[in-house]
Amino acid sequence: MKRIGLFLLPLGLFLLITVFLLQGLFSNPRDIESSLLNQPVPTFRLPDVMDASIEYGPEVFDGEVTLLNVWGTWCVTCAIELPFLTELRQQGVRIVGLYYEQNMDPDFGGKTLPEIRLDIDKTLSQLGNPYVFNIFDEQRDTSMDFGVTGAPETFLIDRQGKVRLHHVGDLNERVWQTKFLPLYQELSQ
Repeated sequence: MKRIGLFLLPLGLFLLITVFLLQGLFSNPRDIESSLLNQPVPTFRLPDVMDASIEYGPEVFDGEVTLLNVWGTWCVTCAIELPFLTELRQQGVRIVGLYYEQNMDPDFGGKTLPEIRLDIDKTLSQLGNPYVFNIFDEQRDTSMDFGVTGAPETFLIDRQGKVRLHHVGDLNERVWQTKFLPLYQELSQ
């Protein structure tokens, strides 16, 4: 009887670990359930990336359905999504940028603010500028409050300033049509 127990314990542990690892193998890392869904956007007070004398807070989302797009010039995927986001803006979709800069950190090269602004101007003039304005999250505190894991990420925010959808990865035609558009149309009515 003891010999059977000694055999079953390692077998049970092996099966438990196998099931756990298989779940991770077949899960979609972009399907992250945001704790902010149906909650007001976090409180923040941040400057415009191009003009530090202008400050923004959660009130920028009041009264208009808005996409908040987390991006950076260093982000290759962000560059790929910019032309599509520009098309959306031309169709009347309001898009606000949350500029997420990793290169101000000395560990990543320590860019200065004027260098960052030049990069932004160059990128947006080449690939299109979908943004009404860009909020500058220098310390990345607000990004962390939103639960951002990297760039790009996009949030759909309703007229009351509540987060209604959070998407990790690029926003492209397929994602827009299947994930965003139905809710965007419902919220825009």
